[in-house]
Amino acid sequence: TKKAALIFASLVFLGALFTTIKGDIVFMATGRLIFGLGAESMIVAITTILARWFKGKELSFAFGLNLTIARLGSFLALNSPTWGKAMFADWQKPLWIAVGAGIIAVVTLAIYYLIDIYSEKRYSLQKEGNQDKVVLKDLIGFGKSFWLISLLCITFYSAMFPFQTFAVKFFKDVHLSGLPDDVARGMGGFLSSLLTLSAMILTPLFGLLADKIGKRSLLMMFGSMLIIPVYLIMAYVTHKVSLPPDVITFLSTSPDNAGFFGWIVYIVKMVGTLFKYFPNIAIPMVMMGIAFSLIPAIMWPSVALIVDHSKLGTAYGLMTMIQNIGLAGFNLMVGWANDFSGASAANPNGYHLGMWIFSSLGFFGLIFAFFLRRNEMGPNKFGLEYGTHYNKRPV
Repeated sequence: TKKAALIFASLVFLGALFTTIKGDIVFMATGRLIFGLGAESMIVAITTILARWFKGKELSFAFGLNLTIARLGSFLALNSPTWGKAMFADWQKPLWIAVGAGIIAVVTLAIYYLIDIYSEKRYSLQKEGNQDKVVLKDLIGFGKSFWLISLLCITFYSAMFPFQTFAVKFFKDVHLSGLPDDVARGMGGFLSSLLTLSAMILTPLFGLLADKIGKRSLLMMFGSMLIIPVYLIMAYVTHKVSLPPDVITFLSTSPDNAGFFGWIVYIVKMVGTLFKYFPNIAIPMVMMGIAFSLIPAIMWPSVALIVDHSKLGTAYGLMTMIQNIGLAGFNLMVGWANDFSGASAANPNGYHLGMWIFSSLGFFGLIFAFFLRRNEMGPNKFGLEYGTHYNKRPV
């Protein structure tokens, strides 16, 4: 796994580099392809590594910390027009940041490679390279709970990431159309980043909660239920706001040299501004942020409780493949829905069809989580509902 992770990180770096060095669409698309081949596979490898190093009551918390760090990267990227405003005068400069991130990925996984070799000689770790041969018919043996989690995975992420694809444009067209373009773009990026900001803080805490009380499928039901109303609220509850000049000035100013605490103050003031003037979009985004923190913190470590460790990499790879099929399909579907309905600043109601699609995904996720709970309450359970407060945990 450590060798695979290092190879995939190298693909991430090469893909980012290819995308950056030449402004040719074919060359850049090739870079994106290489990047995608490395990135998703690297995530699978890192997830498998975590399941190797952390067990039992530590597992969900470890996954939560991993997701917090990942969401920090997303938060920084979404807010890059604010903290890196000077770089956006040129198309190439922001992409060099991604190349730098690729270098960090290669270096850190190279360090992990050495740490893992050192630890294998001194500690009792599950040996790598002894995984069973992958037989396609054995995939059925993963059990009903695994397939229900996979279905929940595809509906959950398809309700989140495709929305983030056009969220800034949606906010500018529907809710922020009366503001200066640079202010609307910055606010739209910050609103979208509330998902990742919530996840950075809450994901490890929800992981600890699941480790403690169990009730994993019930918690995933609650997270899915939160998704259902938020898109409809943002689509139908709209009002135009005239912001005071001092607020416009604040939103137009980037705290580039404010330091860490200056950025904390800036974020707090931004959140306060959004809740004061745009509660109809700030509150739904916080609800989405709770779901975005809760479900992944429980869903990914649950697979490690269901699937034998020798097939865990296969299980995570299959689940990620299913997830990305959904992401590709729903990105196209929602893009078609927006085009079909003529969604734009001149026609904000054109976004309604796409928002109904997202809301329905939350409903289907709730159904899959319900069936998962019913399966886990029956004789074929894997122990997802058990936590450390139980005197006897299942093997």
